[in-house]
Amino acid sequence: MDRGWWKQTLALVAVLVSTYAEASFSWHMNDFITAVKQVEGGGPGSEPVAVLRRLRRAAGLNDAFIQYFLGNATSGDPEMDAGLSVYISKAVQHRVTKDAKEEGVVLTPDGTTVALTPLLLGIEAGFLSKSRGRVQGLYQLTLAKDLHLSLKHGSPFSLGPDGCWDNLTSPQVFTLSHSPSLLTTAQLNGGMDGAVLGMEVSAKSSRPLRLSTLLTEYYCRQLESRGLDAAPRLISRRRRENFRQLVLPPVLSRQVVKSVELQRRLKGRSKMVKKERKQLMAVVKEGIREFVNTYMDCPPIIPRCMWGAEAYRGTPTNLSLPLSFMFIHHTHTPSQPCLTFEQCSADMRSMQRFHQHDRGWDDIGYSFVAGSDGYIYEGRSWHRQGAHTLGHNSIGYGVSFIGSYSTTLPSQHSMRLVRDQLASCAVGGGRLTANFTLQGHRQVVNTSCPGDALYNEITGWEHFGEVKK
Repeated sequence: MDRGWWKQTLALVAVLVSTYAEASFSWHMNDFITAVKQVEGGGPGSEPVAVLRRLRRAAGLNDAFIQYFLGNATSGDPEMDAGLSVYISKAVQHRVTKDAKEEGVVLTPDGTTVALTPLLLGIEAGFLSKSRGRVQGLYQLTLAKDLHLSLKHGSPFSLGPDGCWDNLTSPQVFTLSHSPSLLTTAQLNGGMDGAVLGMEVSAKSSRPLRLSTLLTEYYCRQLESRGLDAAPRLISRRRRENFRQLVLPPVLSRQVVKSVELQRRLKGRSKMVKKERKQLMAVVKEGIREFVNTYMDCPPIIPRCMWGAEAYRGTPTNLSLPLSFMFIHHTHTPSQPCLTFEQCSADMRSMQRFHQHDRGWDDIGYSFVAGSDGYIYEGRSWHRQGAHTLGHNSIGYGVSFIGSYSTTLPSQHSMRLVRDQLASCAVGGGRLTANFTLQGHRQVVNTSCPGDALYNEITGWEHFGEVKK
């Protein structure tokens, strides 16, 4: 039989397998974990380090900087099938296109989006660590190198934005919400997760036997009725608090500078002179301050397009910032706390339909809404006047908790998100005055909102104030 015919047949089979793999898998973390399981079962070497090295080879993550910490990924492991290799490569290789599409990112079950490159590099560094709790290159591989790349000619970091998927069941296209910077929210999420998981596996005496198990336990944990109050520490919903406890800002600043120095050395360039290093350190410190404020101090916020918001009707009225009040509400209906991204999103859509269709408002009335899944949901957000507190919408934000709280309280975690993080984020961003007043809805409108139990709770919060007669 003609050898050329066989070559053509094999090439056609490879194309068909590749096409089938792309059609079978979406850019959802669940599908990526399924692909990892296939790699784990596709030959000898299912332990995490071997699997991570094969993923790195398929994705082409093998430059001199990565090899310096993790070694060469090009030899010693069996080849994976062509279709699976194509999927892994596209899932992991990160880039932002000219039309603001971000690739190399996946949607996680909690509704956030994560870049896989820094996640996988951090985990691999953790497994390779030889001393417990000390991981060589952990921050350089996960965050520091990317943070350095976001520097522009001596100006502070350019961070964000977040974005939205075309489909939440089978996501294929992720589009950024506005002009892309050199460091997106998905990259930062992946970097924080990579650092947290990398440090975790390095510190554990009994490490997980499979990478797929580690990813499943971290990203796919189902919450019980008490929400995050009863959840384990190591889950993706606790990303920011875990990262905050892991590294101090001055340490991260030093790691960014070390990353710059290493890249210069690997490229054969001369060392920075003292003045140049001092200037770099000053810019890095300023950038880290912005990163800490936006991604560590502020709560994670699910954008409108991710929960499926309808468009604003009419012409919005912009707020004149900073405002002087924050008004606390409960939804009453829905009456139960929401524990998943799917349920919280459905609750948000239900409230928006009620406010727009039944009450005739332009949009959902609240500025922000707190779920019990670990996230704040964007309503009218920071700049648009809401319809939450009659007669007071122009002077304050309306923040509601999903659920009825006449006899019970929201989860402690969701209350901390509002009381400690959303409020301080608003002050730090110039949206609330430093001496703002926090009040319950019932203090200024004839209503039982936010419920007896929640109202009694907020009377003990900082900034709570009585109505002035």
